[in-house]
Amino acid sequence: QVQLAESGGGLVQAGGSLRLSCAASGHTFSNYAMGWFRQAPGKEREFIASINRSGDSTTYADSVKGRFTISRDNAKNTMYLQMNSLKPEDTAVYYCAGKYCSTYGCYRRSTFYNYWGQGTQVTVSS
Repeated sequence: QVQLAESGGGLVQAGGSLRLSCAASGHTFSNYAMGWFRQAPGKEREFIASINRSGDSTTYADSVKGRFTISRDNAKNTMYLQMNSLKPEDTAVYYCAGKYCSTYGCYRRSTFYNYWGQGTQVTVSS
């Protein structure tokens, strides 16, 4: 199994940027499809972006398309989420997720993933 750990969250003003990282350990990272999700207080967990095993296919939620970029470095066992033009409504706990996958697709449903990090808080002030 793989262990996931997010980092890079924090407090930023609206319009600013943050880069989240998700470090993986315990298994061959390149065998895992990966995704980012977030959950704001009182709301359900929301899909943000996903990336396939090789990193050449990505998909985004409409709410972040054009502002956020997902990427991965399989040599470093790390996935990233570059977040630009942040808005107060982006405030949430951000989670990375992974699933061992024999295909090269991207997956948006949280129920697809069976490994999760502990989350990192992102707060955007207005």
